[in-house]
Amino acid sequence: MPQPSTLPPLPHTGIHDSELCLNGRPPDWRNPQPREPYHLLVIGAGPAGLMAARAAAALGARVALIEKHLLGGLALNYSAVPSQALIRTSRLYAEMRNAAAYGARTPPNTEGDFPQAMERMRRIRARIGRTDSAQRIAADGIDLFFGTARFVGVDTVDVDGLRLRFKKALIATGSRAVLPTLPGLDAAGYLTNETLFDLTELPASVLVIGGGPVGCEVAQALCRFGCRTIIAHSQPLFLPKEERDAAQLLAEALARDGVEVHLNTRAVNVRVEGGKKLVETINDGNVATITVDAILTGIGRRPSLSGLNLEAAGVAYVADKGIVVDDFLRTSNRRIFAAGDVCLEHQFVDVAAASARIVVHNALCFGRERMSALTIPWCTYTDPEIAHVGMYVRQARERGIPVTTYTVPMHEVDRAIIDGEESGFVKIHVRDGTDTILGATVVAHHASEMINGLSLAMVAGIGLGTISRVIHTYPTQAEGIRKAAMAYGITSASRWMRWLQRRWFLH
Repeated sequence: MPQPSTLPPLPHTGIHDSELCLNGRPPDWRNPQPREPYHLLVIGAGPAGLMAARAAAALGARVALIEKHLLGGLALNYSAVPSQALIRTSRLYAEMRNAAAYGARTPPNTEGDFPQAMERMRRIRARIGRTDSAQRIAADGIDLFFGTARFVGVDTVDVDGLRLRFKKALIATGSRAVLPTLPGLDAAGYLTNETLFDLTELPASVLVIGGGPVGCEVAQALCRFGCRTIIAHSQPLFLPKEERDAAQLLAEALARDGVEVHLNTRAVNVRVEGGKKLVETINDGNVATITVDAILTGIGRRPSLSGLNLEAAGVAYVADKGIVVDDFLRTSNRRIFAAGDVCLEHQFVDVAAASARIVVHNALCFGRERMSALTIPWCTYTDPEIAHVGMYVRQARERGIPVTTYTVPMHEVDRAIIDGEESGFVKIHVRDGTDTILGATVVAHHASEMINGLSLAMVAGIGLGTISRVIHTYPTQAEGIRKAAMAYGITSASRWMRWLQRRWFLH
């Protein structure tokens, strides 16, 4: 079975990492004296844990927050923040090389400066880390404990020998990278999306094992810095959960950037020769060897449950799927809740924070908020970005819901033409015969921003008819959404006019 990796400590590669560690886990920190029983005890100080602790403290509750590594969790230290910083710089290099398309001169040197980009990433990470520093959390009235949490009863947690009792608890320990059982991988050495951001020099070549969202994002970014980048994906398609035309546009974009893509390809063995990593792969029975300087793997994630001793608390879990919760995010122990990656299918920062708010409401305010009531958007941060919210057509059909789809290619949107960002589309699905939005996919340079308006419309019950009447600033790429709404309006008006004409001529 594949094993989850363990998080390594952040190396002190400079002043910015030193600041991050100072804020995220001060070396002279002393755990406070417990004020038990706590109204809410939170295990894990990632996005879910921080959100819950602060929300509960704002209500006046006694709150304990336990973190065994660094405040901020994966999102700040190893995932969303550093990856987005690196992606932004890589996109700039791609734009400079394409300057002629914008009527500008291509700079004489467009070779990516990877060390400088990584230094910028560390500076940004340290700056954002100030928001959730240990000092600020303590100032909010939260008892912050650094150490390893372990349940020793249905209402008690041990933190490195210190016992804390609680009335309600939240498990928000997040997830960890999962590594494949690949012979020779450990001996050869490898990167994960956690250790990738420890690099100070760009590898000359890298093999990315996995063509999911994270694998595609990292592959494109590294390639734009000048690294020969290869993706080996065991499935026949990228992003198997997304719309096929969206995934195809991404495949074409990766090819334009120079990413070498090997679909239906499985890595089976690794060895080292002459300082190079030789990865043996199989594609439809054909064996080939890919020679690279670095291997990036561990793209998949698994809930982080190690050491919690959940049995002592009576909390049910499934090792590879996480803690079992109901729709109110309660575990099998009614005192204990879970939120974020440790229990949810959608492992996103915003979903973790939203689930934490549900827990605080349900645990401390006698609420009955349901996780299933949330409308959840997501985005793959490639170029172009792929964002989605709600149902896909296949899901609607499985439920017997008739669907009409309105599609606008980005090359019909004036701002996309002006920006030279015509690759992509806006696709909105409505219940047939109505303007009720069931789901949407946006493929565009700014899809992550554009999808939020559609998410808001779905939550507020705003249909395409209303959107078509809303004045949008011109020119913007979000006009693609208005164009799709206008297409609905024209269709609806035509249907009404045909009915009216039939009624008129009958008389």
